[in-house]
Amino acid sequence: MRTGLLLLLSTVLAAAEPPQAELTNGSLRVKLYLPDAANGYYRATRFDWSGMIYSLEYAGHRFYGPWFQRVDPKAHDFVYQGNEIVAGPCTAATGPAEEFSSDNKALGYDEAKPGGTFLKIGVGVLRRPDAEDYDHFRLYPIVNPGKWKTKVSRTAVEFTQQVSDGSSGYGYEYHKTVRLAGSGPEMAIEHSFRNTGRKTISSRVYDHNFLVLDGQAPGPDFTISVPFDIRGDLGPATSLAEIRGKQILYRKTLTGEDRVMTEMAGFGPSATDYDVRVVNTKTGAGVRITADRPLARMMLWSIRAVLSAEPFVEFTVKPGGTYTWKLNYHYLKQGD
Repeated sequence: MRTGLLLLLSTVLAAAEPPQAELTNGSLRVKLYLPDAANGYYRATRFDWSGMIYSLEYAGHRFYGPWFQRVDPKAHDFVYQGNEIVAGPCTAATGPAEEFSSDNKALGYDEAKPGGTFLKIGVGVLRRPDAEDYDHFRLYPIVNPGKWKTKVSRTAVEFTQQVSDGSSGYGYEYHKTVRLAGSGPEMAIEHSFRNTGRKTISSRVYDHNFLVLDGQAPGPDFTISVPFDIRGDLGPATSLAEIRGKQILYRKTLTGEDRVMTEMAGFGPSATDYDVRVVNTKTGAGVRITADRPLARMMLWSIRAVLSAEPFVEFTVKPGGTYTWKLNYHYLKQGD
């Protein structure tokens, strides 16, 4: 009887563990959560469920991990409670988490009446509960998460999501592959988006890039660099950081509820400007992110626990059309 009870308990615990995968190419060791409507680590309605990276290690440095201590459904975005950072379900993401938006809303939200449906790319078909404006921090009812397929190998994970919503007229097939390149410190995130619905789809997608490099708070040891002269307004954060040509430098280490946030304008129409480098100048560890598509927007957001460079790509796809884009992450160590 006791043996049966223990077996049942272990089965229940195993079922509750979020599905995950581990990749390695000798240089990088990457751990990812896999999409799962029942037991997935991330089941909220803001970020793409696929490719949620919760750990990446290279040359003794750790680049991603939780930047919050707890998740509370009552929290809108995130809040400070004593020494803890408490995230709401929609914000509780890690790694290079991606979010899609159309005019800063989800696809078809304005057309949907209360009780009707709309789409969040990478999540699925959601229900509009009332006449309130769209809020990406709000947890919306999920009507249909679509059909997810996942294929895992030693150095790559391939995700496919198929979503169709007859009531809104929108549908898509979305492919995403997280791939470790060769045996070096490089990771690619490859995307393909095909419009399978009746309506044209326009969207912007950005990578939040929740960087928690070795658990160090953003401060004077960190430098953010891009190929263009940055136009931005740090507002009240000018005592915390400064824009100097093609760089953003921190004046002091972020503590308490300090926040540095700014638009990073000044880029051109070429994909060569999608090139952001974040480096800890003391340890030499960092990351360089490039893409094969031009920037549509560029943001920086940072608090004491995390530094997020947020590059955007935009696309418009007619019914039957396909759009592809690829991001390249090159991880750095001392001497690179």
